[in-house]
Amino acid sequence: MNYIKQTILGLIIFSSTNSFAQNSNDKKVMDAMLKGDYRTAVSQLEKADAKTPDNTKILQMLGYSYFQNGEFEKCIGTYSRLIVLKPSEVSAYYYRGKARLNIANDPKESLNTMRENFYTAAIKDFTKASELSGDEDTQMFQNRGLAYKDYAIFKSYKAKKAVDKTTCVALFNNSIADFQKILTLQPLRKDIMDWITYNKAQIASLK
Repeated sequence: MNYIKQTILGLIIFSSTNSFAQNSNDKKVMDAMLKGDYRTAVSQLEKADAKTPDNTKILQMLGYSYFQNGEFEKCIGTYSRLIVLKPSEVSAYYYRGKARLNIANDPKESLNTMRENFYTAAIKDFTKASELSGDEDTQMFQNRGLAYKDYAIFKSYKAKKAVDKTTCVALFNNSIADFQKILTLQPLRKDIMDWITYNKAQIASLK
């Protein structure tokens, strides 16, 4: 289990044993999250958030539940609130980055002028999460590597000039660098090898 999932699971277990779980509504949240019923968790957590909007544990669980429900914009907003209160919370940057990347890659966002901003913001979030964790977490590298790759593909659609192609190549190389970090820790990852091969092919096509 990776660092982020351990953090979330630890929070759920901790909350189930403290004052948060002393009434029936709070117990519903704990039971729902442990069962993977995030719709029920969101319903209960939104009520709790309305009562205590600065509770970092509630915000962390609410942001995570929004993410699991695919409510990415609400996830981003909730984790942004959490970061204001707790700037060192690794999981907030990590899941906000994943939510931003999911929005950027959504076909419905293809005409959205904000799409590029979502890519760059996602990369910044993964970078910040990695810096704060202080560990060589393969999940961090993998998600940032995918974000660089997806952003490069997005940019390559409009790359006509040499300077634009150079930018795309740099993004693909950043992706390769992150994937290679994973291979130093997990050398038998065929999926990562395939992504590196894909990135190199894309770079060759831009020359």
